[in-house]
Amino acid sequence: MIRYNLQFFAKEGMGGEKTEPATQKKLEDARKEGQVAKSREIANGLGLLALFLILKFWVGSMGIRMMEVFPGIYNKIPDVVTFWHGEMPQTDAGVVFRQLILNVLTIIAPILAIGFLIAFLSDVVQVKWHPTLKPLMPKFSKLNPLQGVKKLFSVNALVELIKSIAKIALIVYICYTYLKDKWVYLLNLYDVGLMQALNIAADVVTDLGIRISAIYMILALADFAYQKIKFKNDMKMTKQEIKEEYKQQEGDPQIKGKIRQRMSEASRRRMMQDLPKADVVITNPTHYAVAIKYDPEVADAPIVIAKGEDYLAARIKEIARENKIEIVENKPLARMLYANVDIGQAVPPELYQAVAEVLAFVYHLQGKI
Repeated sequence: MIRYNLQFFAKEGMGGEKTEPATQKKLEDARKEGQVAKSREIANGLGLLALFLILKFWVGSMGIRMMEVFPGIYNKIPDVVTFWHGEMPQTDAGVVFRQLILNVLTIIAPILAIGFLIAFLSDVVQVKWHPTLKPLMPKFSKLNPLQGVKKLFSVNALVELIKSIAKIALIVYICYTYLKDKWVYLLNLYDVGLMQALNIAADVVTDLGIRISAIYMILALADFAYQKIKFKNDMKMTKQEIKEEYKQQEGDPQIKGKIRQRMSEASRRRMMQDLPKADVVITNPTHYAVAIKYDPEVADAPIVIAKGEDYLAARIKEIARENKIEIVENKPLARMLYANVDIGQAVPPELYQAVAEVLAFVYHLQGKI
């Protein structure tokens, strides 16, 4: 008996099963690595279709130009023989070979250019323009035999096998249905002239190629839809991965909470240090306490230098008593100041009158007015 573990083939990541849609950051990182949802069959299908369409309309002109090149090639054969016998200078031989190659490339250049353009545009249409060299970088992880075995028995390998069988079956079926009515013409090629035979063969090949390419595009579109779904599933994340990514982007929530707590404590200490400078503390009387300071040389309006609720309000009143600061009970004013004015801010104009009355009362008690 051979022990095996089905978990080896499980599609899981850090923190359990991948059930969450990929975040924008993961999609962007995957794109930088060259991982995108695209189908090679789209480029192959379009390339084949373009090739046979070009041959359909260009093969006549191409054949004529090739026929014009052949006499030139034949005429150069004596020169080539002379070169091999050492009777022809090497520079002249190079000119001959370059001329022959240039003539052939000039004829097939449109096919090569259009093929490259279609392959380029098919990728741009599928995944937009975002070039990267990272897929070309060597990855030693790909040499892992366990990963290779895992890929052999994966769903993707099964789909690729089905695609290959479907393509072969498709080509055989189309060839059979098209050629079964063309065998008479093909078997009679020996009875017609060379140019007529070439025209018949070219028509059969191009028409058959166009039919195969057109049907092949249907398979390519289905493969493109499959690649989209597969990429979306492959990019899924576990809940733990999302949490880790959030921590990397935003920082650990616990650390951020501690930082906020320390900042709040530091602000509270500064507030308590400034509290003895207050002119008056306005209270609720039990829930809220707001300390006011008015210095005409510093600001045109009174400033809230401390405020607190419940325990902190009690602490503010305690420090106020220790520093002999007047405590005035005014419930509506205390609530308004606590809710609408932050520490260090001036009292808003709509509360000038109420705060002025409190300050006037305090100054009267202190004998300042």
